[in-house]
Amino acid sequence: MTVHNLYIFDRCGTCLHYSEWNRKKQAGISKDQECKLMYGMLFSIRSFVGKMSPVDMKDGFLSFQTSRYKLHYYETPTGVKVVMNTDLGVPNCRDILHQIYSTLFVELVVRNPLCDPSAPLQSELFSSRLDAFIRALPFFSPRAG
Repeated sequence: MTVHNLYIFDRCGTCLHYSEWNRKKQAGISKDQECKLMYGMLFSIRSFVGKMSPVDMKDGFLSFQTSRYKLHYYETPTGVKVVMNTDLGVPNCRDILHQIYSTLFVELVVRNPLCDPSAPLQSELFSSRLDAFIRALPFFSPRAG
């Protein structure tokens, strides 16, 4: 089991951060285009789930999976979206995504007067702590097949 990549978006769709670990195939487009495509897909899925659900959904959409990967999604009350792609064997990551937001993003970005939380992150401290956090997850494998 492993983590492939992680995106953090603000409420307007700006990709604030992108990291990848065990990604075997590249998209064939620029990272900027890939981020826009990902955000557009998330926007569409959220809208679809909200309209098609037979009951009122408190949490909305949490994840989806294909035959090759699983996308985990967490949205904060302020509209920050944390998205992580993993392989299929990884269980629900909602708590992990919340922890990334609350202990890393809030502590190292939002509360840092030198960081603009509405612009792409330039914080090496955030990047290194996020990398260490992901690598410490019980399902992270550096040599995923």
